[in-house]
Amino acid sequence: MKTIVVKCGGSVLNELDDAFFASMKELSESGHAIVFVHGGGPEINAMLEALQVESEFKNGLRVTSEQVLQTAELALAGSLNRKLVRMLEAHGIAAIGVNSSDNALLEADFINQEELGFVGDVTKVNSTFIRLLCSQKLMPVLTPLASGPNGAVLNVNADHAACAVANALNADHFLIVTDVDGVLQEGKLLSQLTEQETKALITNGVIQGGMIPKVQSALKALTHHAGDVHIVSGKKSFYQNGQWYGTKFMKEKVIL
Repeated sequence: MKTIVVKCGGSVLNELDDAFFASMKELSESGHAIVFVHGGGPEINAMLEALQVESEFKNGLRVTSEQVLQTAELALAGSLNRKLVRMLEAHGIAAIGVNSSDNALLEADFINQEELGFVGDVTKVNSTFIRLLCSQKLMPVLTPLASGPNGAVLNVNADHAACAVANALNADHFLIVTDVDGVLQEGKLLSQLTEQETKALITNGVIQGGMIPKVQSALKALTHHAGDVHIVSGKKSFYQNGQWYGTKFMKEKVIL
C-alpha cells in the first residue's frame, strides 16, 4: 500500500474546496493510505489575542510559554483537529483525529528551552500505531504536538512534524497544501522540478515572495525521505484519474 503524508497549514484549512476532498477520497479509494498533519497558526494567534497573551517568534518558531502551550493545545487539539475530521467525514472519508502528544505518538526533545520554551524537534514517531489506524481504513489526522521529556508536551513546527512522519513511514508522496496551484513561470504551472532547478528559479527571481518558504519546505522534505514531494492547491482538484496536478519535486533530473 502506498502512503501519502499531507501537510496543511492553518491558514489554508478554511479555504479547502470540495474538489480538494474529492481528490483525497479518490486517492483513498484507490488504495493509498493517507496521513494528515495540520498546523494552526492563525487560530492560535486569534486565541492568544483574545486572551491577551503575548507571543513572539524566533527563527520562524513560536516562543512557547506554558500559557502559550495551553492555548496552542486548545486551538490544535480542541478545535482545528475536530473541524478537519468533520470536514473529511462530510466528504465521505473515514478519519480519526489524534493528538500526537498522546501515548507518545510523536516524541520530541527541547530545541532550546531557555530561548524557545516548550518547543521541540521530533525524535521518534510511533509509525506502528499510525499504520494500524491506516490498516483499519481510517485517515489519521495529527496535531503538531509531541510528548517531551518528563511528561512535558512540546509544540512542534507543523512542517517539521509532517516531515518526520513522512520519513518514519517512508512515504511515497508528501503533499504541501497551499492556496496556489504550485510554482508558476510566466503564468504557466511548472509540473516538475528538481532541487537544482528550484534553486535556480529562486536566484532568477521566478520564485519569490511567499512561494520561497513553500519550496524551501518542499526541498527539505525531499532530502528527508525517499518519495516525491508536491506543492498542491487546496482550492481545487490535485489528483484525478491517476493524474497529479501541482508542482512535483523530484530527486532525479527532469526535463521541463
